Amino acid sequence: MKSLPVTLGELRKSEWTPEYVARSVKDELRDNLIVKLRAKEAIFPGIVGYEDTVTPQIVNAVLSKHNFILLGLRGQAKSRILRALTTLLDEKAPYVAGSELRDNPYAPLSKYSRDLIATMGDDTPIAWMGREERYVEKLATPDVTVADLIGDVDPIKAARSGEILSSELTMHYGLLPRANRGIFAINEIPDLAGKIQVALFNIMQEGDVQIKGYPVRLELDVAIVFSANPEDYTARGKIVTPLKDRIGSEIRTHYLDSLDQAISVTEQEAWSKRGGLDLHIPRYIREVVEQIAFTAREEKRVDKRSGVSQRLPISTLELVISNAERRALLHGESTAVPRIGDIYTALPGITGKIELEYEGEMRGADKVVHEIINTAVAHTFDGYFADVNTQQIEEWFNLGGTVQLSDATSSEDSMKELRTIQGLAEKLKPLKLPAHIAAEQFVSAAEFLLEGMTAHKRISRTEERSFTAIEKRNRDRSQGFQEEIREREREKQEWQSKNRNKRGFN
Repeated sequence: MKSLPVTLGELRKSEWTPEYVARSVKDELRDNLIVKLRAKEAIFPGIVGYEDTVTPQIVNAVLSKHNFILLGLRGQAKSRILRALTTLLDEKAPYVAGSELRDNPYAPLSKYSRDLIATMGDDTPIAWMGREERYVEKLATPDVTVADLIGDVDPIKAARSGEILSSELTMHYGLLPRANRGIFAINEIPDLAGKIQVALFNIMQEGDVQIKGYPVRLELDVAIVFSANPEDYTARGKIVTPLKDRIGSEIRTHYLDSLDQAISVTEQEAWSKRGGLDLHIPRYIREVVEQIAFTAREEKRVDKRSGVSQRLPISTLELVISNAERRALLHGESTAVPRIGDIYTALPGITGKIELEYEGEMRGADKVVHEIINTAVAHTFDGYFADVNTQQIEEWFNLGGTVQLSDATSSEDSMKELRTIQGLAEKLKPLKLPAHIAAEQFVSAAEFLLEGMTAHKRISRTEERSFTAIEKRNRDRSQGFQEEIREREREKQEWQSKNRNKRGFN
């Protein structure tokens, strides 16, 4: 591999000509994007579901050399897309070594670099920055100051260097100048105070910034991109109109349209390759996990303005795998196979990722999530067993049969118990299970069938995961209520008896 120039003299003799290095960041992004388009390469590898919607709009914005904003609800890959823009930058870029502004060696901005080149000439040291180093990201918060973004005078630096305060050499540069010759991203821009947003006007329109009122003009070369949640415009803040006017393109993101796309993203992002155990995740488990997010987005008790992030199924699947892993370790099993029951144990990964409306708050997060999972199971069950007659299984339960599935029982023991249910095994054919199926897989498949029947109210299930007939469950509930009434009546009679005794004694 050919070594990179390390001095200005070597750079001048190399293929890194002044014309090539002097390209603006937006020109560089545009040139490299054109190369990708001609080669028919994926523009943003790993970003799923935006190929025909969001990606073409971003391509148009880059080709137009626009600063742009991604507008969408949480969990719609906005930050990931902004970070992926670095793939459109050159692999390496030269700058004057030691320069805070990462100055172009052929056209330095800072006084430091200009003085260094004037003193050392062709011996000026050159450093190189990679793509990732050319991306600067800032999360907008109300406490961000102009000094944080643009810069300020540093009295300590002035005292140490003996320079007057108005000298460039006493300036402490903010994030924006330090992003020179790169991409500067601001996430959640409405959270930025209005007066701070105003500080961005010059850099977006004229391409320069001024620091602390001193005549320091820096013609920065930077591509600025933003992200925001549309609800933040009214909930917490807004983008001031003049700044919004200077943003070239406003691009709306969205949640994934299909279950297959969602499964692909979760499979890509979730931590599932853990080692130690052989992990098998059935397709129906993945579908139920994704369907939870789809159902929650349509649920009237869930706040639509907040949205339901794709992080919900990612976290849920990780917790589901962990519970299956825990069960396998407890019983010394070599294979971990998630079950529908494991999804109910993943409530901590779900309740924290949805915002409820008033009705949902009154109902309670756990109950709402339970109902969402129940609906997701029913929807997925219909995709496999819509044409399957489960009457034989229902009759088995109606004749007094019960079966309990819990983490305290090994897969082998659970499978033996499940095989006593008449007609159960043959009803699993739509799942296309292997002929010689492992106990863990059989129990998972059977539980999916029983959970689906429960969701459709054909059989019942207790909180202890004991499956019974609907009539028996209702009878048990009725008996429980009657016993509770009798107990309260006994307590009432005892209380009245004690009071009578007290009155008689007095």
